Amino acid sequence: MSNTFGDIFRVTTFGESHGKAIGLIIDGCLPNLELSKKDIQKELDKRKPGQSKISTPRKEQDKVEILSGIFNGKTTGMPIAMIIHNQDANSSEYKKIKNSFRPGHADSTYTKKYGIFDYLGGGRSSARETANWVAAGAVAKKILAKKKIKVVAYTKEIAGIKAEKIDLSEIERNDLRCPDKNAAKKMLNAVLKAKKEKDSVGGIIEVLAFNVPPGLGDPVFNKLDAEIAKALITINAAKGIEIGAGFKAAEMKGSQCNDIFVKKENKIVTKTNNCGGILGGISNGMPIIARIAIKPTPSIAKKQQTLDIQGRKSIIQIEGRHDPVLVPRAAPVAEAMMALVLVNAYLRQRIIAE
Repeated sequence: MSNTFGDIFRVTTFGESHGKAIGLIIDGCLPNLELSKKDIQKELDKRKPGQSKISTPRKEQDKVEILSGIFNGKTTGMPIAMIIHNQDANSSEYKKIKNSFRPGHADSTYTKKYGIFDYLGGGRSSARETANWVAAGAVAKKILAKKKIKVVAYTKEIAGIKAEKIDLSEIERNDLRCPDKNAAKKMLNAVLKAKKEKDSVGGIIEVLAFNVPPGLGDPVFNKLDAEIAKALITINAAKGIEIGAGFKAAEMKGSQCNDIFVKKENKIVTKTNNCGGILGGISNGMPIIARIAIKPTPSIAKKQQTLDIQGRKSIIQIEGRHDPVLVPRAAPVAEAMMALVLVNAYLRQRIIAE
C-alpha cells in the first residue's frame, strides 16, 4: 500500500477509522515558516464531522497535536509529525455486518488484495483518513501564501442542482459550502429529502487556484494537470475529473476552445481559460480550474442485496452514522490535495531555478 504523497514535500499518513488515532509526518517542509496549531486546526474544522444536519453525527473534534518539527513557532526543516486522536468511534453497528460486503465500499477489493480487512468503519479505506490530508494541506497553504497563491474549493453541484452565481464569500456561510445561496437552499432540500428516504446524493466540487505563476509542472510524465488529476481522484468517492473546459471541450471547435493570447497590465494572458490554467502540462499564469464528480455516499440505510465473504446472497442494511452527501466535507480535502500538488511543483521549480 502506498501511504506517501509527494516527492519533495512528502506526506506519509497512518491510522484507521476506528483505531486509537490517525496521523501524519511531513518531510521536506521549508525551515523558518511560521506555523502554529491554530493554522492546522482552522483547516481541520472545515472538514470535521458533526457540524450540521447534513453531516454524520459522529462527534470528532479533530484536535490536532503537533509532535515535532516546530520550534518557537517556526518550522525547523525537520520532519513535522502530527496526531489526531479518534474520540467518538462506535464499532457496534459494523460488527453486525462484518461478514457482508457493503455495496459501493472497498470491503471486497481490500479482502481480495490483502486477505484481511478492517471492517470497523472501513479501516484505512475510510474517509476518516482525509483529515490527515487536510492537516498536511494546511502547511502547504502556508508556504503557498508566501507566494500569494490561494486555493479555494466549493460545491458546484448537488443532486443535479447547480450553483449559477459564484460568490466566494458565501462558501462558509452555508452548510453546503455553495457559493450561490439560492442554489444552496435547493440543494439542502434535496439532501434532506434523500436522507428521509434513507438514501444519499452526489455532486460536483470545483477547485480554483489563484496567482499560480507560469512554469510549474514537469513534462512529460509529471505534467501539472496529470498530478492534479491523480491527487483529486485519490479523494474517497471521487469518480471523475475535468480541468478547464473539461468534457465540454469535446463539443467545441478548435476556434472555440483555443484560448487567445492578449496583453493585460503588461502581461501576456489568455482571453478565455478553457485550458484551466495549464498548457502542455505547465501552468500558464491563469487561474487553475478543476472539477471532480463525487458519488453518492455508499453507506445508506436502505436494504440492499449483497454477498457475504463466503459468496452467499444476503440482505444488508447499513446502520450507524453517515453523511447523506459527501460533497461539502470533501471540498476542504480537495483544497488540501490541490495545495499539496502545487507546493511540490513550486519547490521542484525552485530547485531548478537555483
